[in-house]
Amino acid sequence: QLQLVESGGGLVQPGESLRLSCIASDFTVAWYIISWFRQAPGKEREVVSCISSSDGSTYYADSVKGRFTISRDNAKNTVYLQMNSLEPEDMAVYYCHLKRGLLDYWGQGTQVTVSS
Repeated sequence: QLQLVESGGGLVQPGESLRLSCIASDFTVAWYIISWFRQAPGKEREVVSCISSSDGSTYYADSVKGRFTISRDNAKNTVYLQMNSLEPEDMAVYYCHLKRGLLDYWGQGTQVTVSS
C-alpha cells in the first residue's frame, strides 16, 4: 500500500532542534520530488522544503532558510528534515508529500511544538 509516514515531532524550547523523518512504503523516494509542508492553526498549509529526484537539489522557504536541511537516504527509503534553531513560529503539523502523476500523497503529519 502506498504510504508516507512521518515521525520525529515533539515539544522543544526555542533554539532547540528536531529531526523529522518520512518513510515511504511502496514508493522509491529517489524517484520523486519529496516535499515537507506545514500547517499551523488557522493558517493555510505551506511548503517548507523540497528535494528533487534527479540531482538532489533542494528548495527552502525563506522563513526556514539557513535553519532547516532536507536530505534523503535512498537505502532507508527515507527523507529527513533537520530543523535547527526552532522558533515559536515554526510550530505546526508537518506533512510529507509526494506527487505521482495526478495523485497527491500525504502522510498523517507530525506535530512540532515550540514553546518555553
